[in-house]
Amino acid sequence: MIRSARFAVLLALVSTACFAQSGSQWPGVDPRSPNAPDQKAAVPGQTRAPEKKLGVAFKIVPVADGFQNPWSLAFLPGGKMLVTERPGRLRVVAADGTKSEPVAGLPAVDARGQGGLLDVVPDPAFAKNNLIYWGYAEPRDGGVNNTAVARGTFVDGPAPRVDNVQVIFRQAPSLDSRLHFGCRLVWHRDGTLFITLGDRSITEGRMQAQRMDGLLGKVVRINADGTIPKDNPVRGEGQRAGGDVVVRSPQHPVGGAPSHDRRAVGGRARHPRRRRDQHRAQGQGQRHRHGEGRAEGHRLGRRRRHRAEVRHG
Repeated sequence: MIRSARFAVLLALVSTACFAQSGSQWPGVDPRSPNAPDQKAAVPGQTRAPEKKLGVAFKIVPVADGFQNPWSLAFLPGGKMLVTERPGRLRVVAADGTKSEPVAGLPAVDARGQGGLLDVVPDPAFAKNNLIYWGYAEPRDGGVNNTAVARGTFVDGPAPRVDNVQVIFRQAPSLDSRLHFGCRLVWHRDGTLFITLGDRSITEGRMQAQRMDGLLGKVVRINADGTIPKDNPVRGEGQRAGGDVVVRSPQHPVGGAPSHDRRAVGGRARHPRRRRDQHRAQGQGQRHRHGEGRAEGHRLGRRRRHRAEVRHG
């Protein structure tokens, strides 16, 4: 499998070079101008991420409004939704659009810049345990902050609240930045939780995204209680004692979503030069490779797209 993965990467790089030398563009590319005037192609012929318009019409039906910076929503059994607002409020929205007062019991957030209350997901066994998980920008002493994930028991009613709140994960090190927190939470079908972590959009964080001695610019996998799974692919390699990192150097992974069978987690990330990259965490096998060392990982990151695979038992 490792040999096949390396062959696939090599084939992709050769294909990129062939298209670059011929002056051709990939089929289905987006030929529009860059998002910012100062953005330059990393390789000849590079364009924005591929785009295919299907001409599908969507009917938009407003359900609820009046939110301040809504960031995420999660459906609960029975049809209700949890909706996060970046300033730090979590609300319950009924199927008819009725909004609750802010859910009580959440810890304080750092809502400056891109921070605040971010993702929220119910436990896979929510119908039995009423647990919910949320990610947020956590304020720390000295003006620094970090991405954190907490869980608690959701109690619905006229005055909804969360009890028994536990912070189960903290990004380290904490930095003085208001940007790039990442913070998408995705459940794998084995009950483990993937967390995307940004590079914080400062040089110190971007440099650490290539290293294994910190949690900047990474995707991590933890158990539902915050402990480290024994089959995580980098455990025992010696770079980080915790062993929670499963993908390194995606820089600023902003999104994540499970495949239809929840065996894989896919996402999109921002490169420090604002290239759009893609990553995929695949849930089988026992090995992980994302480039070979810092140099190759950086070269792959400067291509239009690249793919990372995480294989675990």
